[in-house]
Amino acid sequence: MLIHLPIANLPVDMFLILGMGLAVGFISGLFGIGGGFLLTPLLIFIGISPAVVVASVAPQIAAASFTGFMVYWRRRSIDFALGAMLLVGGAIGTASGVWVFTLLRDVDLLDLMIALAYLSLLGTVGVLMITESVQAINRARHGKPADLRRPGSHAWFHGLPLKMRFKRSRIYVSVIPVWVIGIIIGFVGAILGIGGGFVLVPMMIYVLRVPTVTVIGTSMMLTLVTMIAATVLHATADHLVDTLLAGLLMIGGVIGAQFGAHAGQKMRGERLRLLLGILVLMVGLRFAYELVVPPQDIYSIRYIGSS
Repeated sequence: MLIHLPIANLPVDMFLILGMGLAVGFISGLFGIGGGFLLTPLLIFIGISPAVVVASVAPQIAAASFTGFMVYWRRRSIDFALGAMLLVGGAIGTASGVWVFTLLRDVDLLDLMIALAYLSLLGTVGVLMITESVQAINRARHGKPADLRRPGSHAWFHGLPLKMRFKRSRIYVSVIPVWVIGIIIGFVGAILGIGGGFVLVPMMIYVLRVPTVTVIGTSMMLTLVTMIAATVLHATADHLVDTLLAGLLMIGGVIGAQFGAHAGQKMRGERLRLLLGILVLMVGLRFAYELVVPPQDIYSIRYIGSS
């Protein structure tokens, strides 16, 4: 069933969009991640403009994050003080990302930069996840305990000034690295249309030393607010948010996440990480393929307004 996306100005199969939302929602529920880093490339691959995709995926990520945020809020597993400090950096990063997004779009470099960024990000994360999960599986087969990080170890940035005590997470750390992490996640989310949870969660665990019990809920808090801000900024500054596309993705994503969460309870963690790493790497390689293969349409037409 073909429908016309008003902002993307493109006819698409409604059931294909719903199916993508369903599949990515299933993956999100299965692995406990946002899924925007997979949904955005899939929509680009079917011919929707990267600019419209990035802007329209943001509200879908915000909606998915809201449901998770409410669950962890009721469990009291959110460090609001840490989340507020991350949001300070996230606000700066999101505003900067939307500004760079608009600038790249004006000079016709946005599509190329999105492809290169996804290739670098997904390729690196995929390789790291596959390596870590294979090592974990080998340790489990030989009966060796997992390599645990010593809680007393510190890096150089733990000696930075402006330290603050976060009682819920039981950490005492400078707010400077917290702000930097927020800036990175907000900027990446605005440019690439991803919540950044698959990057934010490891950074909070291994850099800030936040206990796992509060990491996911606090991450969802940051993702929720930054994606709402990105949606508003993209809608007002660029007018690129396709509400029909976003609505279809939300419907499919909510349904798929329920099935994915149920299936994820039956699989071991290291095998889940291995599957996710392979999936991430495959999407990154798909972007590499798009960059080296000549396009079918060598020329493009762009309206630049009347003189």
